[in-house]
Amino acid sequence: MTARGLLSDRMDEQVLVAVEVPFVGDERHKNWAKVVDSVDTTKSSGWAYDGSFVAVGGIQDLPAGSLLLVYGERGSRANPQIAAKVYTVNSDATLSLEAEAKGKAWARTLRDPIEAALGMERSPYDLSHLPDEMLAEELRSRGWEVSK
Repeated sequence: MTARGLLSDRMDEQVLVAVEVPFVGDERHKNWAKVVDSVDTTKSSGWAYDGSFVAVGGIQDLPAGSLLLVYGERGSRANPQIAAKVYTVNSDATLSLEAEAKGKAWARTLRDPIEAALGMERSPYDLSHLPDEMLAEELRSRGWEVSK
């Protein structure tokens, strides 16, 4: 079990640290932050990230070891520039940058790094819907000897 997973199992024993939650956009546009607890891998949008929202641009008490996703927009209202950053909350009340993304594909771009930081394991590929012969032929084409 990862340290972050252990923290989420012991909600009442979490150590909270006061950290400055940064803006990644400007105040005229959307800005939000979320402590990410898990990722729904069936989604490619910002709705894939489960957790609690926290206010940006000020000090917040957050669990040490947690993962913080910060989203913001800059530029004109007609053409906002999207930016998102993922931080680990350190026990010394600092933030360590884990990943960042820009543009409309930010959510999918950050999904894999967030999964890795949370220590989530991906489920194995389900190949049960493929015919046995197709699987056997693929293995033979890769140099494997296949027998039933």
